[in-house]
Amino acid sequence: MRRRGRGHRGIARGCRRRAHHALRYRSREVCNDVSERAFQLEHGGQWVKGKMAPTFGPLGPWLVTPDELGDVQNLPLWLELNGKRIQNSSTSDMIFPISKLVSYISQFVVLEAGDVITTGTPPGVGLGMKPEQYLKPGDVMKLSVEGLGVQEQTVARWDDQ
Repeated sequence: MRRRGRGHRGIARGCRRRAHHALRYRSREVCNDVSERAFQLEHGGQWVKGKMAPTFGPLGPWLVTPDELGDVQNLPLWLELNGKRIQNSSTSDMIFPISKLVSYISQFVVLEAGDVITTGTPPGVGLGMKPEQYLKPGDVMKLSVEGLGVQEQTVARWDDQ
């Protein structure tokens, strides 16, 4: 398994709009974009199937509306693993602005209330480290996007659930 801190955008109501309208339709919260690398790399190379386990992608702790957060393109974010900060970035480092992502996706998918768009991850992903580092039972992850609260999860084996 691997971990990635990232911001996520929830759709507050249905939308199919141009970029300058896109930010009106979003809520905001933190998403821990967990992946199961064996499913992604060893069993056919499909990225999506390694992200769909029942406990993956926890959202929260808070859901906020656009007026509660301010400039979504300038929010510090971080992830700590076992007390060590391994990701430290900002939404200002994103390749594409959030409004552009929502606008682009809504060209071929009608976004409905409750849909979630995750937006990528900053450097610090375990797969990119030398040597590669993966999560193991007992690891503690804490992550946050400024204004959206702090998540904390302890990694457990699926058969321990």
